[in-house]
Order: sequence, then C-alpha cells, then structure tokens
Amino acid sequence: MTAATANTGLLSWYEASARQRIDALVDTDSFQEFIGPELRETSPHLSIFDLPEQFDDGIVVGRGRLEGSPVLVAAQEGRFMGGAFGEVHGAKLTGLLRAACALHQEVLILFDTGGVRLQEANAGELAIAEIMRAVVEARRAGISVIGLIGGRAGCYGGGSLIAGTCSRLIVSEQGRISVSGPEVIETNRGIEEFDSRDRALVWRTMGGKHRYLIGGADMFVDDEALAFRQAAIGALRGKRGYDEAVLEAEQKRLERRLQRFGEAKDAVEIWQALGLDAPTEIPALPTDAFLRAAGKRENADDAR
Repeated sequence: MTAATANTGLLSWYEASARQRIDALVDTDSFQEFIGPELRETSPHLSIFDLPEQFDDGIVVGRGRLEGSPVLVAAQEGRFMGGAFGEVHGAKLTGLLRAACALHQEVLILFDTGGVRLQEANAGELAIAEIMRAVVEARRAGISVIGLIGGRAGCYGGGSLIAGTCSRLIVSEQGRISVSGPEVIETNRGIEEFDSRDRALVWRTMGGKHRYLIGGADMFVDDEALAFRQAAIGALRGKRGYDEAVLEAEQKRLERRLQRFGEAKDAVEIWQALGLDAPTEIPALPTDAFLRAAGKRENADDAR
C-alpha cells in the first residue's frame, strides 16, 4: 500500500502539518526520521528571548520511499515560528543534503517558511548559505533536489533563495515564492508600494499561478497531497545538468525576462505581455482551465 491509496491522498497540502505532508507523500510506513524530537535538538538561541522551543526545531528530516525508490525528505513546519531558519533547523537540512551526496539519493524539500529567524540573525543567515552550497554540491553530483511549495507560510526570504537552486519546483496556487514578503516590502517602501493586506495583490504577485507563468516554478498542481506526490514522482524521472553552460543560459534567460517584463506594474500586465487570453480571469481559473490557458508561459528551464 502506498500514499496513493491511503486516506491522506486528498489531504490539503496547505492545511497539513509537516509530518502529515511527509506521510501523504512517501510510500506508507516507509519514512524513518533522523534526529527526531526524542533527541531534544532545540535551538540554543530562543530561550534568550523567552521564546518557546520545539524538539524538532521546526523541520522534519529523514528517508523514505517514493514508488519504491529511496528518497531523502525534509519538511518544514510552518506552524512553528513560521518555518523560519535557525541554526539547528538549518543544520538538519544541510546534513540531509550532504547525506544525499554520500548515499547518492534524490532529495525532496517541502518548503514552508518565512525566511530566517531574526532572533538567530547571523546563525540563520549562515545556515542559508550552507544549505545553498549543499544543494549545489548535490546537483553537481547528479542528484535531483526537488522543492515542493504550497504551505501556509509560503517560501520567503532565504527559503526562496534555496528554492531557486533546486532542480525543479512544484507549486500549488496557495504557494507563494518571493525574496521579500509582503509585510517586509510594505514596511520598507510604504503601503503605496505594496499593500500587504491586499490578498489578491499578494497572490497575483507572489502566488503559485504567477510563479508558474513566468517560469519561476516547473509544475503546477492542486492543493492536494496526492497531486504533490504524483508531481514529485514525475519530477524525479527527469534529470537536469548543472554546469557552467547551464548557469550561463540561466543568466541570459533572466536578463531577457527582465527586459521583457521589467516595466510591468502588476502581474496582469505580465500576463498580457505573455499573450494569455483573458489575463484578468487567471486568478479565478480552476487548475485544469489554468493549465490550458498557461500554454504561452515562460519556460522555467532552470531560470528562477
């Protein structure tokens, strides 16, 4: 029996916890956790600020099987400090990626994060850098690192940088990807620049549909655990190189994208430039209709 036949198959990815997502993603009873809550590996920084700790520090890492094939899995818990990266949180993900190189096993990262914990400052920033290096090393070793994004916290800050280094990204409409979150932009540039309370604006600008249309994500799925599982299986079937030629092509693609869309003031203007029919209706389209309408999307092709 696999997750494809389990009751968790129709579980909302957005509503699920990190452990529920893992259970629904991998083959039933195949997941083995590394550095679990029983080891009490908590953050050494949070108590200084009189903040609560969590025994897994907001990330679950381990190994399991997907359609019978071994995979390494990391899932962030967006309900603990917004899934933010700290020293221990980051070390667990870095260690998993290094283990992937040693074991030569593919990696699935279930992102759900607002970025770095401000309370851990430099330790959190260093964790992001170490994780990105570990992702690059894994990819250069021929290992696929697949990111799945559709949780409550989205994928912001340093998390979005890590996502940008992944082999492929799978996103749902509920997923959001951005270096700066809505509140950060509003705080620094004012509400005239970006109204963080305008949910329609947030999702148009950072949401899964827009990221898929501009090539910032490779696969778009419904907000169902089974849909994420099937997409992950498909993503692992294809291999992408990671060398100097790939990086040069990516840079050129990003330059062309900036030239093409750099003057747009809203996502709708970008969708118009893409030549999509009825661009103002994109946010309301169900998944099947959206994917049909997305035929003129930008090709992701490793350009995030």
